[in-house]
Amino acid sequence: MKPRASARACVIVLVLLPLLAVLQTTRAQKNAIDIYSLTVDSRVSSRFAHTVITSRVVNRADSMQEATFQMELPKKAFITNFSMIIDGVTYPGNIKQKDAAQEQYSAAVARGESAGLVKATGRKMEQFQVSVSVAPSAKVTFELVYEELLKRRLGVYELLLKVQPQQLVKHLQMDIHIFEPQGISFLETESTFMTNELADALTVSQNQTKAHIRFKPTLSQQQKSAEQQDTVVDGDFIVRYDVNRTLSGGSIQIENGYFVHYFAPEGLSMIPKNVIFVIDTSGSMMGKKIRQTREALIKILEDLRPEDHFNLISFSEEATQWKPSLVPASTQNVEEATKYANSIKAQGGTNINDAMLMAVQLLETATRAEQLPSGSVSLLLLLTDGDPTVGVTNPTVIQKNVQEAIGGQYSLFCLGFGFDVSYAFLEKLALDNGGLARRIYEDSDSALQLQDFYQEVANPLLTAVTFEYPGNAVEEVTQDSFRLFFKGSEMVVAGKLRAQSPEVLSAKVSGQLPTENITFQMESQVAKQEEEFRQPKYIFHGFMERLWAYLTIHQLLERMVSASDAEKQALEAQALGLSLNYSFVTPLTSMVVTKPEGQDQSQVAEKPVESEKVPSGRTVFRHGAMGHIRPRKPNRKAGAGSPFTPVHHQFLKGPPGFYPASSHTNPFSNLDQDLRLLSGRVLDYVDETMEETSPTAAPPAPIQAPTVILPLPGQSGDQLCVDIKRTSGPLLLLLSDPDQGLEVTGEYKVEKAQFSRIKVTFKNPQLQVHVSPEHVVVTRGRRSSEYKWKETLFVVMPGLTMTMDKAGLLLLSSPDKVTIGLLSWDGPGQGLRLLLRDTDRFSSHVDGILGRFYRGVLWGPPDATDDNKRTLRAHGFDFNATRKLKLDYQEGTPGTEISCWSVEL
Repeated sequence: MKPRASARACVIVLVLLPLLAVLQTTRAQKNAIDIYSLTVDSRVSSRFAHTVITSRVVNRADSMQEATFQMELPKKAFITNFSMIIDGVTYPGNIKQKDAAQEQYSAAVARGESAGLVKATGRKMEQFQVSVSVAPSAKVTFELVYEELLKRRLGVYELLLKVQPQQLVKHLQMDIHIFEPQGISFLETESTFMTNELADALTVSQNQTKAHIRFKPTLSQQQKSAEQQDTVVDGDFIVRYDVNRTLSGGSIQIENGYFVHYFAPEGLSMIPKNVIFVIDTSGSMMGKKIRQTREALIKILEDLRPEDHFNLISFSEEATQWKPSLVPASTQNVEEATKYANSIKAQGGTNINDAMLMAVQLLETATRAEQLPSGSVSLLLLLTDGDPTVGVTNPTVIQKNVQEAIGGQYSLFCLGFGFDVSYAFLEKLALDNGGLARRIYEDSDSALQLQDFYQEVANPLLTAVTFEYPGNAVEEVTQDSFRLFFKGSEMVVAGKLRAQSPEVLSAKVSGQLPTENITFQMESQVAKQEEEFRQPKYIFHGFMERLWAYLTIHQLLERMVSASDAEKQALEAQALGLSLNYSFVTPLTSMVVTKPEGQDQSQVAEKPVESEKVPSGRTVFRHGAMGHIRPRKPNRKAGAGSPFTPVHHQFLKGPPGFYPASSHTNPFSNLDQDLRLLSGRVLDYVDETMEETSPTAAPPAPIQAPTVILPLPGQSGDQLCVDIKRTSGPLLLLLSDPDQGLEVTGEYKVEKAQFSRIKVTFKNPQLQVHVSPEHVVVTRGRRSSEYKWKETLFVVMPGLTMTMDKAGLLLLSSPDKVTIGLLSWDGPGQGLRLLLRDTDRFSSHVDGILGRFYRGVLWGPPDATDDNKRTLRAHGFDFNATRKLKLDYQEGTPGTEISCWSVEL
């Protein structure tokens, strides 16, 4: 039988040879359009980001090829310019009123062409795409410019850049310059593609007011491996920072005849709040949505302060209140509310009108009865995933009823879960009543999204905030009165200085505390401020006027949502005029992209709006050349448990079932991927055939990975393997070192012999890392972020570096701290694993059931009858240790066998 197996293997290898030839040709076509330079230059001046992406490509084929420029930009950004330079001729994008561009757009659609250039992609981004035909050896330069005002959220500003060239680039460079006159208090970077090799290409320099982040990898650093020509540079690059601030009237900055006033005082006490959670429990919330809502609601209830008051309303066809009135957030009430939240189930229709009116009535009754703290703030939080279907179902009538009931007394915040709800309906409902709307995306982190939104509005600091400036000094001022100021946010007012304005610009900011009014007075020297922005070469000069225009347009668009028809026309005309004047692609304008004669002339870029429905899930578009092979998601229907995409080459012959049937008509569309899959099947098939003649034997029991592996102090290379067999409770203190500012706890399931959760807490920086078998959650202050295992992550923050590789090893390291490693191990004895490095950095105060092994281990002599058995004493406890073979999980699956001293706790 062995010769028969060899013959079959030979046949299969011969079948592969034609595929290799086809693949060579396909790869040549794939690299026809070569991106030889890609640069990203982002200049952040006083929170206003001006970003320029420049891509230079050349057609290395001997025939005409299509080059596509694809780039993602933040949803809140406005495109301000796009151009192509082809054979020395510049083809600009022309920004026009949307109606003026509509004729060209409609004509292109009628011809079956894809005229739209901008699409929503995921939660925070939009994708811009333009294609152009390129002659042999010709070069094209694409340049896209966009601008945005970075918004302070939960204490940080965030600049998000996408870097996805999809091929190796000879000159790849990203430069981010930040200039903040208030001073930069903290700065961190995060990347979803950075590796240890790529990290050498990242440099960060910073002084009191300036920061420069540069990323400039070589070709070899970009490669996945020496054998693979694919790039690892593919994903997000994020910069987060904050500025210095005090208990004052904020910071007034002046440049080129315009001013901006930033206000976010430190040191204010929290105002007590009265909050009613109005939760949709209709049938459409069934399953994952209601589970995530319960999870988020329980966490939110735990965050309530004793001085807060609250109530819960759940609604489907009818609305039901948890208590007859608002109650204080005492420990007992929160525990009862948690039980109620755990019991809510999804069924029935959606009666938003009755639920909202019930919530308002509860607040009104409590206010009239003087049951609420003096000076407190009342909030309504509505969560729904669908349009009204029961009772009053007309959205306009519901909006009118709710607005009349609230009467300007309370703020309403609306959360739309998923894409089955009308976001425009919720947005108007919220804006009519002094709040805002937010979409919650259906994903594994939906509960975190809900918690994060609540954190944004959970801590009111001031009410009725107004900004006043001398009438003879300023004009055309943006919104200057605000209902609420929340901790971690920032109020921004901008305006124009009058021609004969005073040399000193004064300002007064007033607001209300629970028991008194507060006023901040401040002055700013105009000439001094102008000079501060005039000198630096690294900022985008003239930015403040554009910041003022950007902010004004956003506020006008927001006011249009709640305006009457007559007011709406005036607001739209004003916003349109500014959009055209400053060349912003907004919901009121379009950009017509011009191309060489003979090519499609009608591509139009328009700004997507949040109310438009987009497909669920995250669509990823990349900046790259057309003509390459894009991998598809595995087709799980290819066979029982098969992880493979079917191979689409039906002209090939092989063993029965070797090539799954396919309806695809292009047999070469996925050759690169298919060849790899086919090669794997060849090996599998040969192995299976060889096994037909081999005698079968029962496999030995697999060696298990221990619960924890500890590097032993004082013994080079030796390790202690620890298995937990008994616990005094579900939560274990694994490590605690006050000198290191470090604590590690874990929830351990004895019956499953694995951790269900591990939490690592650092005091400096203040950070918590929660891991479960499903995901990693990082909490910094009041911000939480979810990461999936085995997704590349590289975060550099003051005092800590956090990395995760494709094997799923999460490392938390610092030059002067013990390195903590966390791993979702899927080998034998699967489950969460903890590992430690640099353990010589533990202090003498380290403690915990694992930490005690680093407070001086005393070994007893070997057992008289067995050298593989000893006793050891650690921090007053005696343990029996046995030399055993164990599976070392520290480098990831499949692990390696090691001999270690094994103890049981």
